Amino acid sequence: DVQLIGGMVLNQGDIAEMRTGEGKTLVATLATYLNALEGKGAHVVTVNDYLARRDAVWMAQVYDFLGLSVGVIQHEKSYLYDSSVKTAESDQDGDPLTPRVRSAQSLPRVFRGDDEKTEASASPLVEIDYDHLRPASRKEAYQADITYGTNNEFGFDYLRDNMVSKVEQMVQRPFNFAIVDEVDSILIDEARTPLIISAPDNRPIDLYYKYAKLVKQLKENEDYNIDEKMRSSTLSEQGIKKMEQWLGVENIYTDAGLDSVHHIEQALKANTLFEKDKDYVEQDNEIIIVDEFTGRLMQGRRYSEGLHQAIEAKEGVEIKRESRTLATITFQNYFRLYPKLAGMTGTAKTEEEEFRRIYNLDVYVIPTNKPIERLDHQDRVYKSSKGKYEALVREIKKRQDKGQPVLVGTISIEQNEEFSEILRHAGVKHEILNAKNHEREAEIIAQAGAKSSVTLATNMAGRGVDIVLGGAPFDKELAVEVKRLGGLHVLGTERHEARRIDNQLRGRSGRQGDPGSSQFFISVEDDLMRIFGSDRIKNMMN
Repeated sequence: DVQLIGGMVLNQGDIAEMRTGEGKTLVATLATYLNALEGKGAHVVTVNDYLARRDAVWMAQVYDFLGLSVGVIQHEKSYLYDSSVKTAESDQDGDPLTPRVRSAQSLPRVFRGDDEKTEASASPLVEIDYDHLRPASRKEAYQADITYGTNNEFGFDYLRDNMVSKVEQMVQRPFNFAIVDEVDSILIDEARTPLIISAPDNRPIDLYYKYAKLVKQLKENEDYNIDEKMRSSTLSEQGIKKMEQWLGVENIYTDAGLDSVHHIEQALKANTLFEKDKDYVEQDNEIIIVDEFTGRLMQGRRYSEGLHQAIEAKEGVEIKRESRTLATITFQNYFRLYPKLAGMTGTAKTEEEEFRRIYNLDVYVIPTNKPIERLDHQDRVYKSSKGKYEALVREIKKRQDKGQPVLVGTISIEQNEEFSEILRHAGVKHEILNAKNHEREAEIIAQAGAKSSVTLATNMAGRGVDIVLGGAPFDKELAVEVKRLGGLHVLGTERHEARRIDNQLRGRSGRQGDPGSSQFFISVEDDLMRIFGSDRIKNMMN
């Protein structure tokens, strides 16, 4: 009954907020099938290639039985579902497209997310079988009654269609209906992320190194000022004078030209506001952006207006040329092109006003199939980071000794690795999960509900994944034992700016009536408390 309510909400073009483990993937078939019957096409949008492919194969069995065709759009590939195809096709590299998953050990092979943005993970307890996908042209995949794909791929195909010289070269047809999975991630967190098709620009790149070297010699509060709340840094009068002196010009704003001023400002920003292993990582002589909401690496994404080049110069890696934009659109503007739009997620109520104002979407909280048993404890606040971490280690040890599984959430890779080191010194056996080792994400998440396991993860831990109590492969006796011990305990080491991200972490526990608990540990020295906390809190703690 609760899933049918979810289907009705999606069909009327609104957002269904459904908790983890309530079966959103299946609920989407109700509204997708009904709206695809018109023959105008229905799009199901997911956050990465792996989930698009997985969900299409799982659900195409329903659509195929009911007489509708299904297409799948992937990064550089596209397929049609064909129930008569029994053997796995090979991709261009000659690899079998679809190894079948039998046990947790074989999992990582399947999670080769080949999309630009993220890698993915899935419940390890289900056999996955892509045998029925037949390679097809992009146009054929869009001509299918139902098309699965990622927000990136739908958006880029739209941009490419607007650059063709003949109508026949277009792959998409007029938009009709779309369901956006993880709607808060796509329509709020990434709403203003522009998709850009560009061509290289030929401006000289040696200037980036020059400015990176100069700004490193400037002193904070003397030569420049930082506003953490506004995330901006500006040169002071003294800083401007120093730059003019070093560049040998009288006035940087007239003599050096606006281009140089822009480069200096970007170099300053890169040096003072962007931190390695928090905002970006250095990998294979390349700078890769870290998504602040999911903690994942954003392969292929670059900061615009010379900022990426400024960071490359700061870290001394090879600078890639800037580019000229040929076509661009934001996700916000792209999804507003659909006459009928719906969405589903576990966390949307906190952004209801934004959804209504921008997209004309209402949020409905769908009741859970079984009552939620999770206990969400009050935050514990400490005066210093040291005190907070000592208390966290004590809490983790206590629960691990008891046999209860613990999932610890951190808000950056840097903090993730620092805390891992603290746990190691304290002799706490644990698994670490962040964007640097995401290939093993499914394997790690599969065991996060096992007895006595401690999993330390950035907030990437598991969109599209269920943490099953007892670990994988599923063992009923172990699951009962872990439930008796209190289920999965989620610990947050810091609050995120968006409360919804904290709710996502909590939502990893207590699925389908399972027991569980959660608590956040905070210190007055945390960035969020430092920037937004009042002096009253600090004085009270003193």
